Amino acid sequence: MIRAFVDASVFFSACYSERGASSAIFRHALQGTVHLVISEFVLQEVARNLARKSPEDLERFEVFRDNVPFEVVAPSREEVLSAAEYTELKDAPIVAAGIKGSVDVLVSLDRRHLVGRPGVAQGSGLRIVLPEELLEEIRRQAGVEG
Repeated sequence: MIRAFVDASVFFSACYSERGASSAIFRHALQGTVHLVISEFVLQEVARNLARKSPEDLERFEVFRDNVPFEVVAPSREEVLSAAEYTELKDAPIVAAGIKGSVDVLVSLDRRHLVGRPGVAQGSGLRIVLPEELLEEIRRQAGVEG
């Protein structure tokens, strides 16, 4: 089973829209076809951003938070500072958590700082992909559609 760290952009997107790859990844996690790893940092950021930008979607966030069998990791300050050596400081807690979680893939919608950034991928040792790429891999491994 794929172990994937989802950043706040993916979690927010899954809450904001029932359509799309982000939401489908969360449905697969509920079905047990992917193992999702997150951090408290991500949970707090998603709750804060939804409350500010889309409060009507907070209920969906709570359903996911309470029902998806997430593994929650907590990188140390030193691990975050180490990640900041090759990524933006604002993204270092995400990258450090992905490393700490020993994930197969870090999933993000952040094309500016994470996805497609060879320096971050190389420095972290993580494969960093868009939700669509992970969804395709989940479906291929699980042999399911949807």
